[in-house]
Amino acid sequence: MTYQPATRPTPIPTPRTIETPTATHLVLIPSYNPGAKVFDTVRAARHQWMPVWVVVDGSTDGTADGLRALAACDPGLRVIVLPQNRGKGAAVLYGIELAAKQGFTHVLTMDSDGQHPAELIPDFMAASAARPDAMILGMPVFDASAPALRVRGRKVSNWWANLETLWMGIGDSLFGFRVYPIASLIKVMRGQRWMRRFDFDPEAVVRMGWLGVRPVNLPAPVKYFRADEGGVSHFNYARDNLLLTWMHTRLFFGFLVRLPVLVMQRFRSSRR
Repeated sequence: MTYQPATRPTPIPTPRTIETPTATHLVLIPSYNPGAKVFDTVRAARHQWMPVWVVVDGSTDGTADGLRALAACDPGLRVIVLPQNRGKGAAVLYGIELAAKQGFTHVLTMDSDGQHPAELIPDFMAASAARPDAMILGMPVFDASAPALRVRGRKVSNWWANLETLWMGIGDSLFGFRVYPIASLIKVMRGQRWMRRFDFDPEAVVRMGWLGVRPVNLPAPVKYFRADEGGVSHFNYARDNLLLTWMHTRLFFGFLVRLPVLVMQRFRSSRR
């Protein structure tokens, strides 16, 4: 379904919006055909943080124009529109490479569909400032809106991600509300051609772990919206589970190659 706003989105109200930009940490929201929920997501993020960047990943639902209208009224919001859909990971990579050129060191990624808790952005950024060498991972706290099949299914990916990092302590491998050190994320993404689509989130934490970036897990509520509530999901059980299976197969063999190094890293950290 194409989102066609009858009027221009209401500008973000300035009295409640954070107006002091940070030079190191930014919020990055990759967005692909999210429907009207994206405007609530962006407003909520801007109430909590500045700057906020949205990377529109080839959306065809009309939301790009509305986001540009919001950005025209708000110097703390930047909208980057990619002409074709490249996948979540590719959109994040495009954004963080631009951010690195502007001197940013850390990025908080969140989804555009309203599922992630914007009110926790300051807490996650503070945790990152206290541990700039770490990745701050959201651990989803599900409510009754969460599909039971997806809640159970993610446990499989979490088990594999922990095995592949020698039980480093990844609380959740799939939840995309997290803070990354930008330089490390660019390094792992540019080092291979994967993690450009739905496989981005779990592969990022595994490869960052291989690089020695430790996880810090913080609880975060997640909300699943029904279609009649404006919820939009691009998850395809068959396609995306096949992608995850292929991803974990690749990562497992990479884990075997790196096992001696991971064992040594674990030994050294236990002696500190």
